[in-house]
Amino acid sequence: MEPKYDPKKIEPKWQAYWGSIKLFKVKEDPAKQKYYLLEMFPYPSGNIHMGHVRNYSIGDVVARYKRMRGFNVLHPMGWDAFGMPAENAAIANNSHPAKWTYQNIDAMRAQLKRLGFSYDWDREIATCKPDYYRWEQWLFLKMYEKGMAYRKESFVNWCEACQTVLANEQVEAGLCWRCGQQVRQKKLWQWFFKITDYADDLLLYCDKLPGWPEKVITMQKNWIGKSYGAEIRFPIEDRDDFIPVFTTRHDTVFGATFMVLAPEHPLVAELSKGTPQEKEVQAFVERISLQDRSAKSVEDYEKEGVFIGRYCKNPMTDKRIPIYTANFALMEYGTGAVMAVPAHDQRDFDFAKKYGLDIIVVVKPHDLDLESDTMKEAYVSEGVMVNSGQFDGMDNIVAMEKIAEYLEINDLGRNTASFRIRDWGISRQRYWGAPIPVIHCDSCGIVPVPEDDLPVILPEEADILEGGKSPLPELDDFVRTECPKCGNADARRETDTMDTFVESSWYFDRYCSPIYDAGMFDKAAVDYWMPVDQYIGGVEHAILHLLYSRYYTRVLKDQGLLKIEEPFTRLLTQGMVCKETMNCEKHGFLLPEEIKSKNGNRFCRKCNKPVTFGRVEKMSKSKKNVVDPNILLDKYGADTTRFFCLFAAPPERDLEWSEQGVEGGFRFLNRVWRLAASVMDSIKNIQGFDDNPDRLNGKIRELYKKTHQTIQKVTNDIEDRFHFNTAISAIMELFNTMSGIGIEKDNAEQAAVMRSAMESLALLLSPIVPHFAEELWEALGYESSILLASWPTYRKDALEKDELLIVVQVNGKLRSRFNANVNASDDRIKEMALADEKVKKFIGGKPIKKIFVVKNKLVNIVV
Repeated sequence: MEPKYDPKKIEPKWQAYWGSIKLFKVKEDPAKQKYYLLEMFPYPSGNIHMGHVRNYSIGDVVARYKRMRGFNVLHPMGWDAFGMPAENAAIANNSHPAKWTYQNIDAMRAQLKRLGFSYDWDREIATCKPDYYRWEQWLFLKMYEKGMAYRKESFVNWCEACQTVLANEQVEAGLCWRCGQQVRQKKLWQWFFKITDYADDLLLYCDKLPGWPEKVITMQKNWIGKSYGAEIRFPIEDRDDFIPVFTTRHDTVFGATFMVLAPEHPLVAELSKGTPQEKEVQAFVERISLQDRSAKSVEDYEKEGVFIGRYCKNPMTDKRIPIYTANFALMEYGTGAVMAVPAHDQRDFDFAKKYGLDIIVVVKPHDLDLESDTMKEAYVSEGVMVNSGQFDGMDNIVAMEKIAEYLEINDLGRNTASFRIRDWGISRQRYWGAPIPVIHCDSCGIVPVPEDDLPVILPEEADILEGGKSPLPELDDFVRTECPKCGNADARRETDTMDTFVESSWYFDRYCSPIYDAGMFDKAAVDYWMPVDQYIGGVEHAILHLLYSRYYTRVLKDQGLLKIEEPFTRLLTQGMVCKETMNCEKHGFLLPEEIKSKNGNRFCRKCNKPVTFGRVEKMSKSKKNVVDPNILLDKYGADTTRFFCLFAAPPERDLEWSEQGVEGGFRFLNRVWRLAASVMDSIKNIQGFDDNPDRLNGKIRELYKKTHQTIQKVTNDIEDRFHFNTAISAIMELFNTMSGIGIEKDNAEQAAVMRSAMESLALLLSPIVPHFAEELWEALGYESSILLASWPTYRKDALEKDELLIVVQVNGKLRSRFNANVNASDDRIKEMALADEKVKKFIGGKPIKKIFVVKNKLVNIVV
């Protein structure tokens, strides 16, 4: 064993060895229990960052640990290669998305291999490859056949900067989730998946995911957003039609004095057409389309609207009520229409006061009458029905049920539930994505591409147009095609591409058989491996990716391709990697390498001005508080980098970057290395201690017991909690105990116990710092990889303590403590307590009435 730890030498050595023997390659084995460990795959939009390093280090520990416990472990890696992240990065770097993506895949793969992660690279996939997206095109056709994929014209979230549509889930506080620019409403023909068909089931199974964090389950429940209430039909004046409204307060329907439609509602333009209000309505709708239309933002707006020039009737009172469009009504809630009851809804109350609309009280407190003219705010509590016809005098909660029955009997409405979730809009007006496999024919309409013609290949040689616009509509070779149904030579391919979240909604299934070419995946392989036993990724994917993946799994099950209902059994959402920001008044945010130190102070390398330190925030390129993993790998090696990411904080908590923490990890590995090198000649050719531990005593007995206690602690911390930081702390304590023992010459017992401790230390470290552990294992005389060894086990009798802490009370008050042998008799414990100097002081020569002994715990002396 070399006297000095040199990661630059040992890490490439072991990575080459692992690759040469295909150590991480895995296949189905019905005789072994499987364990599918998966981290969310990355966008290949640049080099990996510290968030990746932390995420994948967490996963690698679990994968290696489970393999050593005897599981058949699947641990794959691939690339979420389509979509805006890759395309925008390519445009920003003046490159073609295909070239940019493939270059980054090569670079990021090399980085991941350099970190020593135990991926089965034979299963690598890239979602931009035709042999991958071919099968989601195939599933699209199957969904289209069943009406689960459809096309309609609708208002959508449009990002001008990205030149594409965004799903509701991709709009954050009115801004594009990717570029951060303002999102507006725009009417377009779009393709949708009917995720709403599964809303009830997705909600039901939220309570059947015990291995998921509660916060993620809550976020999914809120997004699905099931509300119970009634649908009420308001007849439109002078039309044989009605406006359906969903409400959870149907007890207040008699107080509905005006109707509000969302600006995006199709009836707004239809009903206002030809009225004196038409132009004013158009201008209002256009202005509102530029606002943030998220529910959270709308709540904060001043309520405003316009009369659309038409009326409907309250079905319960038959009274004529005006129809408005207003900024507080949302298409994403209910039907996009609101029956406004100003006496019992504060938002409606404010609007009615502003525009001089009627306010009618229909629920009053039990002990007080309300007058609409004197009300200062809406009354929203429970009470007694008034001004409500046959329902007057009823408790309003009772009236809810009675009114719902009346509506149903008279064909005016029905009891129902409403969901916040809307069908998934998958159309993207971008180039870098999977083509949607349909053809538009003037004679036949929408015609699916025949399965034999799949995949519809994205032309990778096409150049993106100015402003990031897709070139596909301009490519005659791509667009012009023959209609498969009638032979029309002027048919046109669909030029929208699929949302990148379609690719990431089934990639974990494809990993089970990545080169299978007779279907989406080999059914036998996916039945063996799925579901994923442990999924690891950021909480920012709680709604988008995780919800879509759950939906897609149900679609695949209904297609007969999967047996499972849920794709991920357990979910770990790791915290962010954070670092303080550093700022120069002249040059703004600075990278760590743009700063120099002098006499304990920091200065900007560009202008020599002092640097100010800001808040500790998530590492981001925009604020330059990033650390390049390559710098760490060059200076400290992969094992130290992994060690810091795992030791600095529990995985679910944010990790604060610390250069001192990295240095501390490197020093610890060096200390372990020096200890191993100093004792290796004494222990490498002998067997570990496997005799009766009762014959051991002194420090060597302490080391024997500490070894087994550490095995138990580390095993429990990894198995039950993923608390790698406390596992590492336990390993450090074991190392400290080992360091306090010198091996005497010709003392075989000491050497054997030290051998056992060193083997255990190497095994316990192996999932955390695998290259380092391999080197120790080889030095101990083993010829095969440490990953092929079994995880160490502990002896329960070794966990028993030789001494226990005894608490001493005098007249029930704590006065002293001492250690006693676990086998000490009660009489011996009494003697030790009475001999204690502190106890003598509190007895003070008084006669002792009685001494109580609680075995191995406590002595109480009564005087």
